[in-house]
Amino acid sequence: MTASDQQHAPRPAMPADPPGFVPAAGESAPGSAAGGPVTGAPVDPHLLQQLADAHGVGTSFQGWDGLPHSVAEETLIKVLAALGVQAHTNQHIQEALAEAALAPWRRMLPPAVVIQQGEPAQVPVHVREGAAASLAISLEGGAGTREAEQQDVWVQPVDVDGVSVGRATFALPQDLPLGWHTLVAESEGTTASATLVVAPARLETAKELEKRRGWGLATQLYSVRSKRSWGIGDFSNLADLAALSGARGADYVLVNPLHAAEPVPPVQPSPYSPSTRRFFNPLYIRIEAIPELAYLKPRKRAQLEKLHEEVAGLNKDGGRLDRNSVYAAKLQALELLYHTRRSPARQAAFDEFCRISGSGLDDFALWSAIREDLAPDDPLWTDPATALGTPEAEALREKLADRIGFHRWLQWICDEQLENAQQAALRSGMRLGVVHDLAVGVDHSSADAWTLRNVLAPATSVGAPPDMYNQQGQDWGQPPWHPVRLAEAGYQPFRNMLATVLRHAGGIRVDHILGLFRLWWIPVGNAPGDGAYVRYDHEALIGILALEAHRAGAVVIGEDLGTFEPWVRDYLAARGIMGTSILWFEYDGDSPLAPEKYRTQALASVNTHDLPPTAGYLAGDHVALRSRLGLLERSEAEERAEHNASLEKMLAMLRERGYLPEGAAGGSGGSGGSGGPGPSGSEERTIEALHLLLTQTPSVLLGVALVDAVGERRVQNQPGTTEALYPNWQVPLGGPDGSPVFLDDLPANARFNSLLAAVEEALHG
Repeated sequence: MTASDQQHAPRPAMPADPPGFVPAAGESAPGSAAGGPVTGAPVDPHLLQQLADAHGVGTSFQGWDGLPHSVAEETLIKVLAALGVQAHTNQHIQEALAEAALAPWRRMLPPAVVIQQGEPAQVPVHVREGAAASLAISLEGGAGTREAEQQDVWVQPVDVDGVSVGRATFALPQDLPLGWHTLVAESEGTTASATLVVAPARLETAKELEKRRGWGLATQLYSVRSKRSWGIGDFSNLADLAALSGARGADYVLVNPLHAAEPVPPVQPSPYSPSTRRFFNPLYIRIEAIPELAYLKPRKRAQLEKLHEEVAGLNKDGGRLDRNSVYAAKLQALELLYHTRRSPARQAAFDEFCRISGSGLDDFALWSAIREDLAPDDPLWTDPATALGTPEAEALREKLADRIGFHRWLQWICDEQLENAQQAALRSGMRLGVVHDLAVGVDHSSADAWTLRNVLAPATSVGAPPDMYNQQGQDWGQPPWHPVRLAEAGYQPFRNMLATVLRHAGGIRVDHILGLFRLWWIPVGNAPGDGAYVRYDHEALIGILALEAHRAGAVVIGEDLGTFEPWVRDYLAARGIMGTSILWFEYDGDSPLAPEKYRTQALASVNTHDLPPTAGYLAGDHVALRSRLGLLERSEAEERAEHNASLEKMLAMLRERGYLPEGAAGGSGGSGGSGGPGPSGSEERTIEALHLLLTQTPSVLLGVALVDAVGERRVQNQPGTTEALYPNWQVPLGGPDGSPVFLDDLPANARFNSLLAAVEEALHG
């Protein structure tokens, strides 16, 4: 992260235009037409398709049935409106098509340019026809200036509002260093600037893993408690888990997204629906690890200890986590510590953190301070008069200065404790350490939705089209990046998010990485299945991801499951981005994929957080759960029969390869277990066998779910349910009988030690 790093990047002014240029047609206000009715005569479908193509909006998609499906005209019109393009009539469409053709010519420079290091690249500069032009590159950090060379390329001039505009083409030097630079164009006394990003052609941070494969634990941090916890897992628990597993040969610990939620209770339990993807959740702070605790006055120390006592009993609850009670107690304790005087050295460290975090931290803290007293649906959040940067918002910044300081301080404490966790991981011998998970997006009522509204499309939600598991489609309730406005912001919001998450990390897992290529946009008022794909500049987004990971020395793992275009995986592999392979999803026709056929550049694991722990999966617990919740579209008996048949194919492969003896059952019995009661320990033996099978793949990383290592059976998240039906993201770590499993008990946990030792021996023995 650099000194100029910011969370909020206001939409920059257009680069200065050559004399005679007329500004581009204004965009509609976000949502002005996206959710409104379509009126007037029918539009020409061919013209509408041309306009959609010009703006990266897909007019059809391949369904889960393998057949092409057309996007409804009304949906295309709404999606285009969310992009700021009017298409309600043929006249609107024709005007928008003309403007789309002229838009690049209205700019002296493109809004942003992202290139691969060492590859030839050209930049167009638009000036008055016949005028001389120059292009220079101002290198990052004041490292000097380079000149671009104009090429002998003739392009037909274009008439822009009565002015003949030509295009000068410049070749960039191929030896430019990696980094964030600035293009500066000049012609006839007019200058324009634009962001230039030089990214690695290939991210090489996983190269060492090809020489010596690695494995690690995957867990939901909130569920991992110690006997010192305040009822929920925390950053110190993360450090201890890393130290424990690192001593047993692990190279990483992959945790759920640690993004911040609401600043006060009640808080959203799902880590995949955060308030911001850049900053962290203070819920995970270990109170006793804050140095100022030592200097609390006796009376305040007694208050803090009483707060701990009030929630310590929650550790014994093996059924459901109580985030709200824990967070309420922690916030009171944190208030006491915030107002404790810091030493000069500590104050200097806090000041430096605020400086390097820039205005992004200030804006997030402002939102947090306001949100403490306002509901998520308060009109302030959508009123242009109170948007970030307005006099009203700045007045609130002054009025809430102390609360803003508190929320900045919370982020500093999170940063310190994450740094300690990463250092503990590396000291234990891990090569990667903490691997963070990056959620797809944020909630519509989130901090990012307010502070980054200029680069989001609030009149739509991200989701997924219908598939075989969800035939109505999915609406995740998250506003997507606006592709054009994000580029106009020089991709700074995207960069800042990545730089902060990677600051103390050895890797990052990007949930639904396909979203960097295209996202399913659902206009407000539409059903989840009535959306359209919107394309993104994946060369730019993947390039920036690779650059920030390179700078952090971190690996990148893309969650590339689900519906995707076949070339995407090949592209990601060529850029050094690893994929994800889940054993239960890897098939070769009707048979489980042989381990030797798995991808090399991938993280392979038995399960994922949206599946039951393996013990529950083997027993078919998820079938009974889905039946009880009314989520099955056929009888429980039919569903179980199909599950058992699929499971038997996997067990047969384990037997054929000698990981299970002939006749061994795979399940643990229970409610309809697939393999019947089986011999004692059959479930544990099968779980180890499945992991040993994965050690025979060429995949450079292997994942072991902590729930599998302790025999947990309950699923963390049951898709398609609400909190009233199932406690999604609120299940604490437990053993086979559901009783709590504490971090303190893991060193003596035979099952934990056996699985980890088996994996380590198979990989490195």
